[in-house]
Amino acid sequence: MSSSASGVIQMGKLMVHIAESGHSYELDCDEYTLVEALQKFLESECGIPLNDQLLLCLDMKLESQRPLSAYKLPSDDRDVFLFNRSRMRSNSPAPAPERIESINIPDPPVPSSSHNPHPLDEASDPALKALPSYERQFRYHFQCGHAIYSRTLAKREICERLLQEQKVQERALEIARGNLDHFYKIVSQNYADFIKRYSHQHRCHNSLLVNFGRDMEKLRSVRLPPMLQSNNRKCLLDFVKEENLRKTVEACGSSHRQLENKVSAFKQEFGDLKRNTENLFSCNGKASSLIKDVESSLKDNQRFISEQKSIMQALSKDVNTVKKLVDDCLSGELSSSLRPHDAVSALGPMYDSHDKSNLPKMLECEREIERLLAFCIDKKNEMNVFVHHYMERIAFIQYTIKGVRYKFPLFHEALKFQDDQFEHLNVVHGIGPAYRACFAEVARRKAAMKIYMGKAGQLAEKLAKERDAELRRRDEFLKQQSSYIPRDILAAMGLYDTPGSCDVNIAPFDTNLIDIDLQDIDRYAPESLLASPRTSRASSSISNDGSQIGEVEGSGVDSHVKSDWQDLPDGSELVEIAGTSKMEVENAKLKADLASKIALLCFMSAELDYDSLDDSKIESILKEAEEKHSEALHMKDVYEKHLHEALKMKQMQCESYEKRIQELEQRLSDQYLRGRKLSVEEDASNSAVSTAKTDDNKSEASMEEITCPSGLSKSAIHPDHGKVHEGLDDNMADSSATVNPSLDSSMQDLHFDKGHRIDSDKKESSLPDEGMALMASNMAVSLSQPAGVLLHEPAPEPDLDATVKDSLVMELRNALEQKSSQLDSAESKIQELIGEVSNLERELEVSQKLLDESQMNCAHLENCLHEARKEAQTHLCAADRRASEYSTLRVSAVKMRGLFERLRNCVISAGPTNLSDSLRALAQSLGSSSNESEDETTAEFREFLRALAEKVSSLSRQCLELLDRYSKTEAENEQLSKELEEKKEIANTLYIKHQLEKQANKEKISFGRLEVHEIAAFVLKSAGYYKAINRSCPHYYLSTESVALFTDHLASRPDYIIGQVVHIERRMVKSPPSTPDPGESIRDQVDVLASSEGGPSRLGSSSNPYGLPVGCEYFIVTVAMLPDTRTSTSSIHSTSTSTTSSTSPS
Repeated sequence: MSSSASGVIQMGKLMVHIAESGHSYELDCDEYTLVEALQKFLESECGIPLNDQLLLCLDMKLESQRPLSAYKLPSDDRDVFLFNRSRMRSNSPAPAPERIESINIPDPPVPSSSHNPHPLDEASDPALKALPSYERQFRYHFQCGHAIYSRTLAKREICERLLQEQKVQERALEIARGNLDHFYKIVSQNYADFIKRYSHQHRCHNSLLVNFGRDMEKLRSVRLPPMLQSNNRKCLLDFVKEENLRKTVEACGSSHRQLENKVSAFKQEFGDLKRNTENLFSCNGKASSLIKDVESSLKDNQRFISEQKSIMQALSKDVNTVKKLVDDCLSGELSSSLRPHDAVSALGPMYDSHDKSNLPKMLECEREIERLLAFCIDKKNEMNVFVHHYMERIAFIQYTIKGVRYKFPLFHEALKFQDDQFEHLNVVHGIGPAYRACFAEVARRKAAMKIYMGKAGQLAEKLAKERDAELRRRDEFLKQQSSYIPRDILAAMGLYDTPGSCDVNIAPFDTNLIDIDLQDIDRYAPESLLASPRTSRASSSISNDGSQIGEVEGSGVDSHVKSDWQDLPDGSELVEIAGTSKMEVENAKLKADLASKIALLCFMSAELDYDSLDDSKIESILKEAEEKHSEALHMKDVYEKHLHEALKMKQMQCESYEKRIQELEQRLSDQYLRGRKLSVEEDASNSAVSTAKTDDNKSEASMEEITCPSGLSKSAIHPDHGKVHEGLDDNMADSSATVNPSLDSSMQDLHFDKGHRIDSDKKESSLPDEGMALMASNMAVSLSQPAGVLLHEPAPEPDLDATVKDSLVMELRNALEQKSSQLDSAESKIQELIGEVSNLERELEVSQKLLDESQMNCAHLENCLHEARKEAQTHLCAADRRASEYSTLRVSAVKMRGLFERLRNCVISAGPTNLSDSLRALAQSLGSSSNESEDETTAEFREFLRALAEKVSSLSRQCLELLDRYSKTEAENEQLSKELEEKKEIANTLYIKHQLEKQANKEKISFGRLEVHEIAAFVLKSAGYYKAINRSCPHYYLSTESVALFTDHLASRPDYIIGQVVHIERRMVKSPPSTPDPGESIRDQVDVLASSEGGPSRLGSSSNPYGLPVGCEYFIVTVAMLPDTRTSTSSIHSTSTSTTSSTSPS
């Protein structure tokens, strides 16, 4: 800025708006104030952290390390908007409801005479006493009204402030929307460029995959010419390896489908982005509608403010009125007409109006304004929520745009990979056009060789003409000066020298070309090699007749003669030189142009994609092609008319030739008849010697005339013969003069050509057709000879020798027959020339058609090349943009890598204790090394390091505390473990006792009549058996099996046994028998039970083992061990045994 350059600091006001709430801050700053200082101030004022601040001015983002002058700030027409990044993240909390400070304007206290005494309060007149009371009431009403009016104005100001904040939020949304629109347009342009390139590539690759089989069949069907065949190459398909191509096609198809799927997903992603962006831009009217609602409400409620203002004016007027009355009463200046009673009676209605009308109206207006304030607050809250969601959507769309932009380089790499992968298929597709183009190039080179030789001949002819002109000029000079200067002086001066002749010799070239012509291209390389859906569509749209090469060969001769013959020497004409005629050179040029256009079409057929053209371009191309086609047809008609006129003139010339030949034949026949008649008359005469001598002399003279080239004799020719010959030459010359000089020189009058050359150079030059020249010369001889013979014989001579006459007649007859045959051959050659002219005319028409179509195709191809250049330029610009973006990303990545490398080294080098100090030192070093080029990423990384250092420090302190607590806990844990073991042993003992007590309480011992499943106790008796303890039934005894069950694993029998009854056997004591049987022994009835091992055991006893009286009933009881006491039976029994043994003596 100019002020800074002159050393004057520019001060100004900078307006900063908060997008989230609409609040505004006006700051005093200068152009050298850093943006970071502004951010710190805003952090202290509005509470938004510095890292979450995003400052935008128009479409510029304010960087922290740059001064305000970089953005032309401060400026009156530029405001800065602050956006909170944390509020723009997804799932961020909704904004809090709008808070309005309460309006503390209390109503005035009720007036009282004690608080505000007046002198008239003590007046004796009640009317005078009432005046101060009215004054106090009126003042109270005015103060109440003023309080209401002040509250209303304050609420109105709050409403207007909320409206201004909403307008600020709307402007902030416009800034954010403009920023988003800028990036969206960039990504949309990139997407359009990518889709255009992908669509073109997709069509080309899809065509290659679809037409691969067809291309292979075409290459297989086209066989090489015999001169190009070898052992390994018989057809075009042998140029490539078919097996490898099959694998390549499969790989290309798979890659093509994968890329198509990925691009489809990318299209869907971009479609979602586009739909979200359009939906976001379509909801712009909501903020405007909210603002319009608030504005209309403020405008409608303005009438309440006006009404309150008018009431306040009325109240003020009434206060002044009552004050004046009171003052007048005090001063005694009250007029005689107005008494105090009248004044009081007048103030009463005014008081009623205040109390019942004015103040209630003001309160009603205040309530309306309060409702307006509530409405504005609701709209402001609604706007806050709308802005919050709107910014969230913008942040999400920007994140999506960033992701889409990162995908473009990947897709471009994929497209490049696809092009490389499809290169082999492109080669297969281009073999056919290249093969046809090679044959067309061979034909073009052959035609070019013919043109080259023709141009060399034209140059030689021009130099020969210039030599002849130089010779004539020298001869004229010598004739003029030789009469004055001696010849020897002229010779000494070297003026008799002549220019040498120029010979143009061309070394042979292109001798290794194969022997094919333009007509052989379709035979060896058919046009079907170029056939494809695109080229067929193009050919059908450009050429309506669809004619082949042979039918369109040769159109547009006139235009190409103008363009291709401009490089000839000035003043040169197409003449017959060394066997190269003008027509042949023209035909060679047309063939060369046609071959070059065929090669160009072959080259462009593989490159041109007609599907990439839209309908408008195709229509314009077709329209232009149609115009050129009509113009070429008109030119063809003009040239055709020109050729018809030339042919008509040739026909007239041939007719004149035929007419002259017929006249000559008639004259020759007449002369021959006259000679026969004279010979007959001479035979009849009788002269001998003298006549014979005379005839000998005449015959010699006649022979001399025959051998003379000019066919004339000065002594023996009749004057009529000269006239006949002269008339013949003149007529032939006249007929030749009618020929168009632009036609083929071979059709000129040969006799006139010969005479012209004899008169100009006095030398004989070789004619293009030596046979026709010889015929013309012989014709002249034959015309002169018979006339001389006839005129040499004025009267019959009788002495003529008959033999000599007969020989002369025979010679004349032979000469006549020879000339007749020569005339016939000349006529046949003329007919051949006419046929050649017609053939050349047809060839020219066909060449004109093909050349016209070639021109149209070339124009179309030029348009396509122009479009391709534009597209390439667009792609180049896009590539440059991508390169710049890539370089920016690379710089950022390198910077981030360096930062993370420093962080890694810091973490590795620092120990667990000083990690936080190392992180703080790293953050401080980053802050001290920062400069103006520091970006937002470095600042965020520095803040991250600071936060990480705080976290690590906090975690270190917590870790130390946890270690201390852990050591204490370990000691306590060991102590508790010991206590737990002791408690566990005590618990086990108590548990066993508890179980025994529980079992005893649960299953009580039966002391009455025993039943199965009851518990019984048996005591060991001195006799060695166990007897049940019961009251009323004493004869229950334990079976021997049960005793064995309880005592087998014990060293001694226990004193008592407790078990569950499982079986009771009732028995009776019997008397012993008096005489026992010796064969059998008497056994007591015993109870057989299964032992613990599963084997049976018997209790052998006498008939009364328990010492009971005979007939007494007793019971044998079988018991089982109790489940809960089975493990501790031995210990219990042993304990009980020891206890019993210790107490047994007592």
